[in-house]
Amino acid sequence: MTEEESVGQLIRRAREARGLRLEELARELKLPLRHLEAIEGDHWDALPPGRPRPLARQLAARLDVDLEYHTGAFQIVPGVQELEPPDPRQERLERVVMGVLTAVSVLVLLWLVVPGPSLGRKPPPSYLAVLTRPTLPPPPAPSASPYPVLGELLPEAPLNDQGTLVSLRVMDTCEVNIEPQTDAGGPRLVRTLRVSEPWRLRVKGPFTLRLDNAGVVNVEVAGRRIVHGQSVGEPWTGQFDEEGHWLRPALPELPEGAPVPDDDEDGTKP
Repeated sequence: MTEEESVGQLIRRAREARGLRLEELARELKLPLRHLEAIEGDHWDALPPGRPRPLARQLAARLDVDLEYHTGAFQIVPGVQELEPPDPRQERLERVVMGVLTAVSVLVLLWLVVPGPSLGRKPPPSYLAVLTRPTLPPPPAPSASPYPVLGELLPEAPLNDQGTLVSLRVMDTCEVNIEPQTDAGGPRLVRTLRVSEPWRLRVKGPFTLRLDNAGVVNVEVAGRRIVHGQSVGEPWTGQFDEEGHWLRPALPELPEGAPVPDDDEDGTKP
């Protein structure tokens, strides 16, 4: 053995010392014969990429050639440095950690998807929330004006010293015209109401109420619903006295025994 011996020369000399032929060694290791010839001839380019070092180690192990002792010769063999074989204990620990993480992930997913007994339960009140809760300002004082003020809560009494309570609610657009019959009642009021827009106000003295789309308006005067009988798109005009009674035109004489409208139902004054 000399210092100039290569890996291929070491393997060939070890094979010949054992009296093995390349054909026998190829059949035993189940390797192509040309690969063994390339290794013994140090023709590393003839081997598949990435295979020179593994094949050289396999042959050296079979022929009891210590490549660790011949480090200088083995460094000439092309290829990357092989990694150390994995530690079974390290692999077992990694599998245990991955199993624990998987179980925790499944439990968290079930907790988020399946409602538990605590979901929907209100937490007990905290004194900090009470201390930091904003206080609402008191409602504004009612106005002394007989006309509506935005944001004002009008009293519910049908009649008071401010006049008759008129309540209008529409299901579609309608123009409303309220014209007091006396100077004490104030100026004429005109307003276009939109869908579901209420209008509550006080009118002093007798007045006239005109609607250009009466079929979509719910009218209440002095707490009584006014059934005017008009359809959608039809106008209607009604006159009311100072107590909110509907002053309908005189009806023709009814046959004997016919029902007479009640003042409590539609606010009509007989």
